Amino acid sequence: MDWKIIGLSALLNAALTLVLLLIFFPLFFIGPLTGGFLASYVSKGYEDYDKIDTKDGAVLGAMSGLIGGILIGLIFFTGVGFINNIIGLISTETGIITGNNIIITGYIIFQLSIIISFILGIIGGIIGAFFNRNQN
Repeated sequence: MDWKIIGLSALLNAALTLVLLLIFFPLFFIGPLTGGFLASYVSKGYEDYDKIDTKDGAVLGAMSGLIGGILIGLIFFTGVGFINNIIGLISTETGIITGNNIIITGYIIFQLSIIISFILGIIGGIIGAFFNRNQN
């Protein structure tokens, strides 16, 4: 496996997700899809063959999505401003989330960002493997 491609795809995943999250919230899913797509589309294959199939694309996309989700979650968790903005989006002055529950809410957002990025990375990896296979 080419860890450089996976790492760059994860960084692109995190950066694109955060930028789109701040600019226009509903488009945040494009980041993990792009990261997974890039990881499997650019990859030349591994093991003893040089072609990539959908299973390999899913694995590469999952690894890119997992690393990108951890990066996004860490940025959310350490950036208190991000957490407050997301909490404001989730509960618009309903009083459900108070100051005592901010750590629990941050942890839930951290876990959700990892899960969402992981699943979308798999989907992007499968799409990238499909295009990579048709290119060759």
